[in-house]
Amino acid sequence: MDDEPLDEWAARRDARRPAPGDRKAVPLGEGPERGAHVDPDVPRGMLEWDGHQWKPSGVADDQAVAAQASDQDAAERVALPRFSALPPAPERPFRPTEVFRRP
Repeated sequence: MDDEPLDEWAARRDARRPAPGDRKAVPLGEGPERGAHVDPDVPRGMLEWDGHQWKPSGVADDQAVAAQASDQDAAERVALPRFSALPPAPERPFRPTEVFRRP
């Protein structure tokens, strides 16, 4: 296994981490944290990233108010995969490389 230099690893990690001041909303209902579309009328706790951890910063009445207060679209935070990570698509029509015969 090739070892990655520490400075490259730290740069990749910092690129994925939120910036100080970023906010997110978590449901205050019962049960585990779920997607924003589940129980949109439940109050949300607003959390703010201080550079080391998420700290409580307020409460929103519902998901719509929390989305306005977070100042960020969820799609902007999702990292996209590299385009070279997938193998090339097979030629059409696909034909297996080995002939298969039933016994």
